[in-house]
Amino acid sequence: MVTEAAHKRLVQFQIKPSLQRIAVMNYLLNNRTHPTVDEIYSHLAKEIPTLSKTTVYNTLKLLVDQGAVLLLNIDKNTQHFDGDVAPHAHFRCIECGRIVDLPQPRVSKINVTGVGELQITECQVYYKGYCADCRNAKIQA
Repeated sequence: MVTEAAHKRLVQFQIKPSLQRIAVMNYLLNNRTHPTVDEIYSHLAKEIPTLSKTTVYNTLKLLVDQGAVLLLNIDKNTQHFDGDVAPHAHFRCIECGRIVDLPQPRVSKINVTGVGELQITECQVYYKGYCADCRNAKIQA
C-alpha cells in the first residue's frame, strides 16, 4: 500500500520516488520493528512480484545515505533499519532479539577537554539486556 507519507519523506530527503522506493519507505514508516533486508524483501515481494532483493539493498543504501532512514548495527550479525530518524536510542533483548526505541535527549554540541567544541551530526546509542518478557521467563524457569 503506497502512502503519501512515504512519498513525502522521499521528496524531503531529495530522493526521486519510484514504486520500489515508496514501497520500502512505506514499510519502514508503518512497521516500527527495525526490520532486516530479508524481512522487508519477504513482505514486499508478495505485493511486488518483480521486486529483487538487490533492489531492496540498493534502495536501503540510498535511503541511509540520504538520511531518510537509520542503519542500526546493534546486532553484530545483522543490519536493521529504522524509519524514525528523530534522535532516540535503541534497546536489543539478548534473548529474543527484539529491538525497541528508547527516548534520548538531543545533543548538538559538546565541549571535550583538550579537544574543543565538537559539532555532533549523528549519535547512535545502543543498550542490550533482557526485555520484560524474557526476564520474566528466566525467573519462572
